[in-house]
Amino acid sequence: MKIYKDYEDLPKIKLPLGQKVSISDSTIRDGAQMPGIVMKSQQKFQIYNYLHDIGIEKLETFVYNDRDRKAIKLMMDQGYEFPEITGWARANPADIDMVLNIDGIEETGILMSVSDPHIFDKMGLPTREAAEEKYLNTLQYAVDHGLRTRAHIEDMTRADNYDFTFPLIEKIMDIDPDCTIRICDTIGFGIPFIGVDEPFGIPTIVKHLKDDLNVKNIETHCHDDFGLAVANSISGYWHGANWSNVTFLGIGERAGNAEMEKLLLFLARRIEGFDKYNLESLVEFAKFMEREIGIRIPRNKSVIGKNVFAHESGIHSAGVIKNPFTYEPYPPEIVGGKRIFLIGDSSGIEVLRYKVQETLNELMEVQIEIGKNDKRLRAIQADIQKLYNDEKRVSCISDEEIMAYVKKYFMFNSIVSKDMHRNDEDDENGDNEPETDTLGNTKARMHDIVD
Repeated sequence: MKIYKDYEDLPKIKLPLGQKVSISDSTIRDGAQMPGIVMKSQQKFQIYNYLHDIGIEKLETFVYNDRDRKAIKLMMDQGYEFPEITGWARANPADIDMVLNIDGIEETGILMSVSDPHIFDKMGLPTREAAEEKYLNTLQYAVDHGLRTRAHIEDMTRADNYDFTFPLIEKIMDIDPDCTIRICDTIGFGIPFIGVDEPFGIPTIVKHLKDDLNVKNIETHCHDDFGLAVANSISGYWHGANWSNVTFLGIGERAGNAEMEKLLLFLARRIEGFDKYNLESLVEFAKFMEREIGIRIPRNKSVIGKNVFAHESGIHSAGVIKNPFTYEPYPPEIVGGKRIFLIGDSSGIEVLRYKVQETLNELMEVQIEIGKNDKRLRAIQADIQKLYNDEKRVSCISDEEIMAYVKKYFMFNSIVSKDMHRNDEDDENGDNEPETDTLGNTKARMHDIVD
């Protein structure tokens, strides 16, 4: 019989192919293209430091303007082994030259748009063959000048892959057998399920690259227009990809990219033998992005939202107080979070008792326990419920308000009893019968009174 009573009791999943998988970051490249935000050099530098703390293997960055180059220098001066700083270029030798002009960059991505709308409408090229020639010439130029390469196969999930993209990738591999082929699900049409053919099926595309074209390094870059970016990234790993390109908080164009924090949590907590990333700075990182970059984070956003470890409802709160495993999928400290209990219209007596005891302990610096049928506690509960029943309140009760209730009912209206040093034998004989106050609570003896 299997018993699951603790986090460590739960089984972990194995990657079917057992390959080593890694993460590359595009927060300061694709993420910086998010409408409405502008990243300063110092902010990019701080993001780099957070990525280093987590253990992310690579990041990519633009090299076009002074802000980009200043940020790169700040990052390079740290002397960190990871994240490796890599460049990004359009399929143009002049862009490759700009990457080559940055000391320390040894790898670059090259944008290769493969869908017909991109080739004909966006780029204005006359034929697919002209696009292929442009891409291969630029790749050859980068390789000839000593750069490692990534081919960003843009809009692959809306392209004619068997007749154009896969033959192009074969020619790419002839030029650079170690080139990382990035499957770009540019507007989120990818599907994570087995049995879906190209252009949509991520498993089909990954398996074809790996099994039929012998691509060594396969990376996914998934957008979230249909809400499947993280699922598609995991699906990529599941069927043989060894890289996933993501952004922190999923920032980026339109609906953004696959969210790094979700992928990290899945790998660290659900996949067997996966402990190379440190997630403890994720909440702090999110606060930085909200404060400095202006990213609004929904309260219920998984991993780093303010409500991830917040409990209000009676059943949930009571369960977590007794055993956090009951309603929390992982401990808060894993991601640098903190458990909080809130008092609202759905809160039960157990969480109110917890908050009142916590407040009393803070006020009196003594560990005090109160029964859930204590009339003072029930009086506080009645006051709070009246606020909600009379529809005078639409928010949770703050800690400051709980403090005021505690002072009113426990500090001013009655003496707090710890009922210490009781002589059970005397009580059984009827001696030392405790006195009660007007509320029916046990009065404190002289030696029980807490100053």
